[in-house]
Amino acid sequence: MSIPVLTFFNNKGGVGKTSLAYHLTWMFGEMGKRVLAIDLDPQANLTAAFLDEDRLEDLWENTPDQPNTIFRCIQPLLEVGDIRIAERIKITREISLIAGDLALSGFEDELSAQWPLAMSDQNLVRPFKVLTAFWQVMQQAAQAHDADMILVDVGPNLGAINRAALIASDFVMIPLGVDLFSLQGLRNLGPTLRSWRSLWNKRVDNWTTPTIALPKGLMTPIGYLAQQHGVRLSRPVKAYDRWLNRMPLEYRQSVLGKKVLKAPAVAADPECLALLKHYHSLAPMAMEARKPLFLLRSADGAIGAHSYAVQDAYKDFQVLAKKVLERIGMAKSA
Repeated sequence: MSIPVLTFFNNKGGVGKTSLAYHLTWMFGEMGKRVLAIDLDPQANLTAAFLDEDRLEDLWENTPDQPNTIFRCIQPLLEVGDIRIAERIKITREISLIAGDLALSGFEDELSAQWPLAMSDQNLVRPFKVLTAFWQVMQQAAQAHDADMILVDVGPNLGAINRAALIASDFVMIPLGVDLFSLQGLRNLGPTLRSWRSLWNKRVDNWTTPTIALPKGLMTPIGYLAQQHGVRLSRPVKAYDRWLNRMPLEYRQSVLGKKVLKAPAVAADPECLALLKHYHSLAPMAMEARKPLFLLRSADGAIGAHSYAVQDAYKDFQVLAKKVLERIGMAKSA
């Protein structure tokens, strides 16, 4: 049985996607879940959040022959080799990481080339090995970690790397900014998810006798999350509310594909997992301490009002994590 994969996805950048993936990984760890985090964004921002510059330098420059990044695990597929078993990076007892790699963008062309070949009547092993490479690597690593779940961060685009990442995903969580761009992003994202799901099913059906395990490519949306990171103090509240209040209907129409004309307000919308606060004052401390916001301590500078903000952040992410576990069917074991 495969280990469930949750991907944080939005084709619009700047919505706090990587920060969300980072903080939920830590919160699930706090709740006793064993988590494998995997960085499938060629910019490798999630990896940089977990590791300091010395670790990154050692990872990317001093050990080029080791399968210690996602790209190095799948790199042999660009020649005549096979997938290599990932060297996981231990973050805590509960959390392991498959590191990202700026070289991952070099795999995009191969993914694009193998996509149509998966519909041919020739030998299909090669196309499917390439298209499911991410899934194969993460499942092997998750089993070695005895993981309960896999969390995936991807870049903000609709390219072949993200298509392969979504093929590997059972669940999708959509972080949003509150602006016109995020609204437009939903209109692109929803139809794309449905198209990728349908096209993947056609390819799986085309291989009548598969010789390797294949992901189901469910890509089930579990909800959206509105983040206020991009809201400026000078911005009128009216403008913020204008876009926020349009999210529930747009999510249903574009992402869920429902033909509805009305939707509940955000505060009452079951599809809205959370409205996350700014926590601006904590962000610099968390970056310097290389910790999530909610694990800052007085030694990190979280004193006075900051200590109360840390407690609020812990509660906010704990509530969010519990909701996510419910949506992916893991609440009973939480």
